[in-house]
Amino acid sequence: MSADSGARVRIWSARAALLLAALTAVIPVLFAGVVGTLGVLIVGTGGVVVTMAALYWFLTRYGLLRWVSLAIAVLSPIIVIVAFVRARLLWVVLLTVAVAVLALLCARVALRTGTSHAPAADRPAPVAQRPFLIMNPRSGGGKVEKFDLRRRAEELGAEVALLEGDVDVETLARDAVARGADLLGVAGGDGTQALVAGIAAEHDLPFLVISAGTRNHFAMDLGLDRADPAAGLDALRDGVELRVDLGRINGLPFVNNASFGVYAEIVRSPAYRDDKTATVLRLLPDLLAGHTGNRLVARIDGTTVDGPQAILVSNNPYGTSDLAGLSRRERLDRGTLGAVTVSVANTRDAVGLIRRTRSRGLTQHTTPEVAVDTDAPQIPVGVDGESRQLDTPVRCVIEPGALRVWVPRHRPGTPPAPPTIDWLRLRDLAIRGDAAAPR
Repeated sequence: MSADSGARVRIWSARAALLLAALTAVIPVLFAGVVGTLGVLIVGTGGVVVTMAALYWFLTRYGLLRWVSLAIAVLSPIIVIVAFVRARLLWVVLLTVAVAVLALLCARVALRTGTSHAPAADRPAPVAQRPFLIMNPRSGGGKVEKFDLRRRAEELGAEVALLEGDVDVETLARDAVARGADLLGVAGGDGTQALVAGIAAEHDLPFLVISAGTRNHFAMDLGLDRADPAAGLDALRDGVELRVDLGRINGLPFVNNASFGVYAEIVRSPAYRDDKTATVLRLLPDLLAGHTGNRLVARIDGTTVDGPQAILVSNNPYGTSDLAGLSRRERLDRGTLGAVTVSVANTRDAVGLIRRTRSRGLTQHTTPEVAVDTDAPQIPVGVDGESRQLDTPVRCVIEPGALRVWVPRHRPGTPPAPPTIDWLRLRDLAIRGDAAAPR
């Protein structure tokens, strides 16, 4: 399919998606009017609004009101279905759902980029003579032991150091370099990988990623097999080298992202490691309301954003609808940071951002530098999932091609992330017929 025909398909798919989405609202109106049950329609549309608002209140309130909001969020859809059944309009619900599914399918076709994003260029990697690997036996629920990573690495000629007790990761890596290590690698979480990656970049040494952490976002974006950490060791005998970018925040390296505001304050809590869910629910109301935490000011590519509740700065941008850094980066070698700021003043703003029907309170940029300031001398920052206190103003920059990553020649690769439904972008594509570039 040519680029022009692919563009036409996406444009007409966007128009079909918007038309079908409109039909999902029109169908209940037509049939509710025929049988004289317009009130059921009000219940249906009202149920969606009430559910979304109740979920937001659940996240932003304390005590009894929080649990009442949760109960409302659960009961609202049930009440809507019961109302349609009692009015003998269940078939209208099923028809509406079917049209809505078609709208979503058309939207996914329309929001595909239509272009192939070539992976970072690779070149054959020689065999390392003195590889040095750091392994965290606690990462990922014990993947180092589960996959017998230490023995396998040593059989390939690597020296392995286990992180046991109070061990400084950077000191281990620097000592290995001083003793002649010609490759550094990590089997552990993204935070540990970032520290060692910074030292590897500093000495222009190759870096090996073994996906033994919990989420392994960096490994995923490198196209590694996250289900089989031991496969990463193949790079020691049959590998290729990728040149990828490295982020820096006040001089500290990061491979994924740095977060400010809501998430950084949550990660900072000592209770977060033991009970993530309870900590989030306990801290989120005050953070969203601005009662705790620092008032932030972000300066991004000539734009000043005052008072956002959350800022995410990433080593290369995430997808345009990924506001939390949970998805994928198509490339790690674009030489640019991704920057997202979110400001939520009320329930309407929150619901609009969640459903991607409003852009108010959201900014998205690609830029080589981001500065974040506040009135405090230091600020908590989540750097690749680890909490740190950094001096203000905090400066984030990108180092293009700073990291030499060795990966197996044969690896799964990074499948394209499924397109999320961004109705603002879909509208632009349908009306203007352009590529609806990221905002």
